[in-house]
Amino acid sequence: MTNQPFARLALLAALISPITQAETPDYGAMLEERLASVVAVEFAIEHEMDRTVNYAYGLVIDNDGTVILESGAISDRATPDQLVDFKVYRPGMPSTQFARAEYIGQDGYTTWHFIKVAPEGRHSLRPITDFAAADLSAIPRMAEPIWGIGLRQKDEDFAPYFLRSRVSMIQRLPQLTGIALDSVAGRGCPVFNERGEFMGIGTSGFGERMMIYSQRRRGEMSVLLNPDEAAGFRLAPEVLSAVGRIPDNPFGRPLPWFGIDGIDPVAPEVAEFLGLGSATGLVISEVLQSSPAETGGLLPRDIIIAIDGRPLPRLKPDQVVAAHLMREILKRRPGDTISLTVLRDKRELELPVLLSSAPKTPQESERSYFEELGVTVRETVYSDVVARREDPTTLTGVIVHFVKPSSPMDTAGVRVDDWVKEIDGTVVDTYPQALELLEAAEASGRPEVVMLVSRGGETAVMRAKIDS
Repeated sequence: MTNQPFARLALLAALISPITQAETPDYGAMLEERLASVVAVEFAIEHEMDRTVNYAYGLVIDNDGTVILESGAISDRATPDQLVDFKVYRPGMPSTQFARAEYIGQDGYTTWHFIKVAPEGRHSLRPITDFAAADLSAIPRMAEPIWGIGLRQKDEDFAPYFLRSRVSMIQRLPQLTGIALDSVAGRGCPVFNERGEFMGIGTSGFGERMMIYSQRRRGEMSVLLNPDEAAGFRLAPEVLSAVGRIPDNPFGRPLPWFGIDGIDPVAPEVAEFLGLGSATGLVISEVLQSSPAETGGLLPRDIIIAIDGRPLPRLKPDQVVAAHLMREILKRRPGDTISLTVLRDKRELELPVLLSSAPKTPQESERSYFEELGVTVRETVYSDVVARREDPTTLTGVIVHFVKPSSPMDTAGVRVDDWVKEIDGTVVDTYPQALELLEAAEASGRPEVVMLVSRGGETAVMRAKIDS
């Protein structure tokens, strides 16, 4: 006699099993295919004293061998001319096999660094756009399973490995960002849904885990356990809409300029007094001289409430709204017009601002190293003077970019970012003049160089003793 309950259970299991197997994603096959969009990048930074080798993970974005690296992959203090010897490795391949690449530049809006792989190294690469969802605006749901690719270090041939998690939340920071329950991809590596559709790029700053060794030992109390992994990821709609933002030169140009210094969200009680209700506002602290903002009619204490007719979004924390405005500006190009709706004395004004090309940046500034003194100085640029609350139309002096340890300048107390106003009693008006004065000081045989330096709004005399 047949045991009917067990027979029914067996039949139900037989019916369910094929469905379950059919719905299980073939992660191994998908990972193998999508690895063609992931590379490991090695490059060197040539400093004044040494050469450091750095590693990062990158994502292929087109068929021309263009690769993006996250902003943290390259130090902000490294200039394009210091970035050399780029090598691109395929995950899991012997590290003796690599392709050459060149640095293209950094985009101000996305903050990505762009490199381009040499033609002979492009044949096995696939752009991440090949794996985009049919709906390019698709974002994962909270609690949806997602997975990504991580890479080991060079001594393990950048071997790929599989990471999997679920979406914990979606947030605008102001970039549209997903945050997973745990590490879901390497930094700069892709994230996918269970259908293998591209969902975003792993980004640092979320989900790092620390291990505390001792509360008594100084200097090495904790260590980061997963420095090359990320629980946060910039979502695909933002990535795919920006892959064409390849800079025209290594300094990231074209770079638009607006010209305000200090912008803060309007406090809730002020918003209520002004009748803003639940609307978002940003108050301007200072409008820079001769800037597009000044030419466009903006004034300190103006409150921006809309961009091109669209109200500012409500974002949390409130300061993220200021970052949203800056990204809206950086999204544009010099020569574009951005229309701002502002509140001034409780009246709404529509002010079109014609963006111009940004002034020379610190990375673009000329610089020179003086071995005997142990210092690198660079020309003063607009942002240096603005940061020091001085007249930005007068670019005098030079800025200290590097100080060699135990050198005469180091012993004298000179520090990075000091503003050198005088050298041996002579006021420094231009960068070439500073070079002449420093070269003369090194060649003179004098026992010391005397400099007047500005730091934090205060000035001090620094005496660098030169070894005879």
